[in-house]
Amino acid sequence: MNQKILIIRFSSIGDIVLTTPVIRCIKQQLPGVCLHYLTKPQFAPILADNPYLDKVLVLDKSPLQMGLALQAEKYDCVIDLHHNLRTLILTKALGVKTHAFNKLNIEKFLLVNFKVNRLPNIHIVQRYLAAAAPLGVTDDGQGLDYFLSASVQTETILNYNLFEKPYLAWAVGAQHFTKRLPTKNIIAKIKQQSLIVVLLGGKEDQATGQEIAAACGPQVVDFCGKISLAQSAWVTKNASLVHTNDTGLMHIAAAFHKPIISYWGNTIPAFGMTPYYGKLKADEHYPAKLVEQANLSCRPCSKIGFKACPKRHFKCMATL
Repeated sequence: MNQKILIIRFSSIGDIVLTTPVIRCIKQQLPGVCLHYLTKPQFAPILADNPYLDKVLVLDKSPLQMGLALQAEKYDCVIDLHHNLRTLILTKALGVKTHAFNKLNIEKFLLVNFKVNRLPNIHIVQRYLAAAAPLGVTDDGQGLDYFLSASVQTETILNYNLFEKPYLAWAVGAQHFTKRLPTKNIIAKIKQQSLIVVLLGGKEDQATGQEIAAACGPQVVDFCGKISLAQSAWVTKNASLVHTNDTGLMHIAAAFHKPIISYWGNTIPAFGMTPYYGKLKADEHYPAKLVEQANLSCRPCSKIGFKACPKRHFKCMATL
């Protein structure tokens, strides 16, 4: 009898992209499986073109109501890749067997608050895959996925003739201030470059994009707040190199096997969310250079981020 499985990950961009090996491995390794994915409405487009999913569901009710509503789907099991109180309420209401990933909250708490490192040397993708292991699913080594429809090559992008010359993509934003490389640092680095630099970010990054473009002139193409996430992914896919903070576009770049330079502030690579390429073949090289101030005693100050540096010096980013 074919299985029907629900994967849950509510947010956010990078975290959802990091779950794509689980989606692919389940679909390819369990014959005839029907696979659904539940996420928040604003993140559903990330999965809209994923051929391994039979349905993308959106969280448009309370967790309790959602769990009760999904009883009609008659799932055989749930793979909970969010694993918090909301998903616990939802899965209890749903009433089917659930496999959840290990968030390592205690280990992260010890590292953030007491600088005691008990974290295992394992990427979060492997912890996600471990949640599916009871189903007989194993890692295929193929890395992350990000699927784009043909329609993302819009006139807005093509008008800049980005295919005429090589360019760098620079993702200037991040959800929290303490994960963003300061604008002056970005400007200084761009002025050392000879290639065109395409700035990527959301509407909240428009002021940053305008400041960088004004300082650097025609070398910069500013797309901050002007194109969709899918279009930003297309720009990333076609870039020669991607500069990025610890944010969603970093993982999208890794899904396209792009060389990456990533800048780390209050978060650290030891949390297990570095660019993930899977198991590369001998002739494949997709380097990711991680730039950080590794010896600061105050790092990491958070597993997520803050609106301002708790120490008020912001040395983790300002000195990069």
